[in-house]
Amino acid sequence: MTALKHAATALFLTLVGLGSAGAAETLTIGVQESGTVQWEIETIKSMGLDKAHDLDLVVRPLADSRAGQIALQTGAVDVILSDFVWVSVQRNSGNMVAMVPHSLAVGGMMIPAGSDIASVADLDGKVIGVAGGPADKSWVILQAYFAHETGKTLAEAAEPRFGAPPLVNELLASAKIEAGLNFWQWNARAAASGATELLSVKAMLADLGIATPPHLLGWTFTDVTAAAKPEALKRFLDASFAAKDVLRTDDSAWEHLIDLMGAADDPALFEALKSGYRAGIVTAYDPADTSAAEKTFALLAEFGGSDVVGDDTTLAEGTFWPGYSK
Repeated sequence: MTALKHAATALFLTLVGLGSAGAAETLTIGVQESGTVQWEIETIKSMGLDKAHDLDLVVRPLADSRAGQIALQTGAVDVILSDFVWVSVQRNSGNMVAMVPHSLAVGGMMIPAGSDIASVADLDGKVIGVAGGPADKSWVILQAYFAHETGKTLAEAAEPRFGAPPLVNELLASAKIEAGLNFWQWNARAAASGATELLSVKAMLADLGIATPPHLLGWTFTDVTAAAKPEALKRFLDASFAAKDVLRTDDSAWEHLIDLMGAADDPALFEALKSGYRAGIVTAYDPADTSAAEKTFALLAEFGGSDVVGDDTTLAEGTFWPGYSK
């Protein structure tokens, strides 16, 4: 699709919105300032997909995921991006929130060029950097996979060092750790600097019997908002899926995102980030199809315990909002 065709598509969507019956509704979205979700929001705004869906979209920047959770719970925003485990834990605790999938993207284990690590078994005795803390879901999945492959306990066999994603990459590049478990976008940056992926979280889950990866991240809102603003939510979700389709199929849609991606001076990084993002795009949603999430939640409960999933070991009913499908 050329830039001209891209512009024509945006104009058509806007005209469709102007001709629709509903009045514009306001919805406030909390967006983490450093998150890749900005790429979708910018696409929605720049293409006029919010207006085309009769939506007055207010975007409120957030410092981090915890700030988003607080903003949602206090009513400062209507929608945030969160993960299905947090949503389930909240519902099991009586805090009724729900989600609609946004991304399948997961991270993986990176090793530096020339590393002697050839399989997960070689992590025995190594120093591993982990983005996040001991309750990080990818870390729990890696421990489950290591136990499955070796019969050993990874936290005892290796030395984990927990930290923020940029720090993990910095430690990997400076050889202060021998492997790094990080989020996909940071792994793309590590790969651009010469590191390689030993194993993705998606591959770990597949070997653990979860062939279809769960919808990890989703647009999250309270049941109260779902009841009060159902049409606004549906319009936003329609706009979100429309933006995903553009980002998945139209290379020209990425051109104005390059600065936002922090890849203006690095074509290889730009392509890696674009490819990684596209790999995680959700193209359909059936709220009744929760098998992958249920299996993953059970795995996290077994290997992570209450620190990860709370006191309940099963996915809460209603975690995935039944009021929308795609």
